[in-house]
Amino acid sequence: MTGFLRCLALVILALSAALLAAPAYACPFCSMQGQTLTGEISQASMVLYGSIANAKEDGDSTDLIIDAVIKPNEVLGKRTTITMPRYVPLPTDAKTKYLFFFDVFKGKIDPYRGMAVKSDSDLPKYLRGALEVKDKKPNERLRFFFDYLDNADGEVSNDAYREFGNADYKDYRDMAANLPADRIAGWLKSKATPSFRYGLYASMLGHCGKPEHSKVLLDLLQDAEKPASSGVDGMLAGYVMLKPKEGWRYVRAIFADGKKDFMFRYAALQAVTFLHDSRPDLVENKEIVAAIAMLLNQSDIADLAVEKLRKWNEFDFTDKILALQDTPAFGIPIIRRSVLRYALSCKDRIAAANTYVEQQRKKDAAGVSDAEELLKLEQTPIPTPIATPAAKASK
Repeated sequence: MTGFLRCLALVILALSAALLAAPAYACPFCSMQGQTLTGEISQASMVLYGSIANAKEDGDSTDLIIDAVIKPNEVLGKRTTITMPRYVPLPTDAKTKYLFFFDVFKGKIDPYRGMAVKSDSDLPKYLRGALEVKDKKPNERLRFFFDYLDNADGEVSNDAYREFGNADYKDYRDMAANLPADRIAGWLKSKATPSFRYGLYASMLGHCGKPEHSKVLLDLLQDAEKPASSGVDGMLAGYVMLKPKEGWRYVRAIFADGKKDFMFRYAALQAVTFLHDSRPDLVENKEIVAAIAMLLNQSDIADLAVEKLRKWNEFDFTDKILALQDTPAFGIPIIRRSVLRYALSCKDRIAAANTYVEQQRKKDAAGVSDAEELLKLEQTPIPTPIATPAAKASK
């Protein structure tokens, strides 16, 4: 590898390491994060909801007949109709309404985003309620959004789900204990529920359900053993929460069977990570690390197990991990790199690891040096970003 390419590869790896090292302030079982409508409204100068009329393509203008003022601005005054400097084609369905986001500069309005909305949608009510709870404690806010997770308007329900996706687990743990378990169980049984929501709903059921609700999760898990299922991590975590002993035996059985689908075993690893990091009250740490060590014999996932044990400073498995160099799996570059990082992390306390590092340094000094630099970057705190005016406005 040329010097330039090696430097480029190191930069890419460094960025990856920094991202992986950054704290994940997000729901562990949600697959949708990002900007929410509440966040967008906070950044807009004005948000209005209503019907459009008098659309003039040649004049580049459209009238908005206002039904609801979601976010006011003094430029609006008491007007119930405004003319927007944009041409918006009239909808084919006269019942269609619109939500418009505006910038306001020197008294002039600029509608920079518009959303078509069904006239019977709960969106206006939802947005007003979301703004009312915007500054409340996270658990109070999320309880509001919970009631909209099954809303008939997909825009509303997905936005409510995204609010959970952006939330840290600690923000809804206590609140989840008081949620209506039967309602959540119904969502999990419904074929209308998108599969990407199973993880969140299953983890919620784990908090508020009774032991008998575990059958709902077990039925889903047995069906989820088919490839391409989602939410397995949340199902497993919920099962352990409802029935710790039975649930943990189920998880261990997944780790013990290297023939199970990789994604199923990976989901189990994610669930166990959650138990280790957020719910140490459910399964003893020694049980968790022993279960992960079972994956060291499975070449398609061994590197992830090594990384997990390294990050948790579990160095009692050094001999077993260094022994991977004598197996066919060691021919896989990603496994060799994970073993090297593990050895580098414990070389000052374990002689065998130090010996291994020095042997590798003689074979590939540059590779070891790069690994050392990446480990340093992993330990470097991510700087807090400077708040932009838009970010400040959203608070």
